[in-house]
Amino acid sequence: MLDRHITPLIRPTVEAIARGAHRRGVSADHATLYGFAIGVCAMVAIAKQDFVVAIGFILISRLWDALDGALARLTAPTDAGGFLDITLDFLFYAGIVLAFAFAAPKTNALPAAVLLMSFVGTTSSFLAFAALAAKRGITSMEYPDKSFYFLGGLAEATETLIIFIAMCLWPRWFPQLAYFFAFLCAITTLTRIVGGYQTLKNASDVNKSQM
Repeated sequence: MLDRHITPLIRPTVEAIARGAHRRGVSADHATLYGFAIGVCAMVAIAKQDFVVAIGFILISRLWDALDGALARLTAPTDAGGFLDITLDFLFYAGIVLAFAFAAPKTNALPAAVLLMSFVGTTSSFLAFAALAAKRGITSMEYPDKSFYFLGGLAEATETLIIFIAMCLWPRWFPQLAYFFAFLCAITTLTRIVGGYQTLKNASDVNKSQM
């Protein structure tokens, strides 16, 4: 929900950093891999209950994640790069939640499992629609910089980053925050299913009328 508002605000800074990184030979794929590696460091810090350190790693990881798209646009975005980016992004999100379960299994395991289940809903509806939209040549005007049709929702990258930082700042509240965000993810999944189904159905109806 917030991504479309935040992205234009941070784009000039991200693009300036990306130009500097590009001059030093950093590629988009490098940025994706760096971001994920630092994200793994955040997971380890959370599991060890070093939550302040984890916040730093999370923010640096997401900065590299933002840079990979800007770096790709300086050359030429590739399907391989887009695949690597989205796959490692989803592994990062799931890994952060899993790390909280390792940090305090007795209190965090169940809410972490519920939140991971909600992530399955958001990611599966997201990827299934993206694949079928690409097959039909459906494009998005709301997220033109994405390498595929980006089906938005109530819980997107910005909201996920905010909730992860909140969990690190108030780790004792992880169960409540996890259930709350799982609820937002459930709403996102529902809206994506309804919106995606209707978009694909309308596209099929248009194709049939043109035959």
